[in-house]
Amino acid sequence: MKKRSVEHASFVIDRQYAAPPAKVFAAWSDPKTKARWFVGPDEWKKSDYKLDFRVGGKESVSGGPKGGPVHIYNAIYHDIVPNERIISTYDMHMDETRISVSLTTVEFKASGSGTFLRYTEHGAFLDGHDSVSGRERGTEELLEKLDKVLRG
Repeated sequence: MKKRSVEHASFVIDRQYAAPPAKVFAAWSDPKTKARWFVGPDEWKKSDYKLDFRVGGKESVSGGPKGGPVHIYNAIYHDIVPNERIISTYDMHMDETRISVSLTTVEFKASGSGTFLRYTEHGAFLDGHDSVSGRERGTEELLEKLDKVLRG
């Protein structure tokens, strides 16, 4: 029998964006805009991106390296306060194996002419398939892609 394990861990990423909160929030809530930055590395094969941005709505995307495992993201939105916060849960799979389950909060605050964004994630990383350090690094890369989209 396979040995099971759970690593519980949290991380917080703070970012400053040179765009007002409404624009940064829209980059999370508009399906076409979010699909431009909420994706894996450029060389990965990608699936259709789906976003139903409302409380109870779902989001999904998948992709992976050529010939490698498919990474699958499925989220549910639990709380949305326009231009202020988004709270969701999501699970990640590699092919058929669930590798983590997470609770995330994204907060948007006006900061000068821009936005201070705080991303907080609490995760349960399963059976050694994923780690908090890898997830944090991947999230930082996504938030950098968001910055590039906001800058045009």
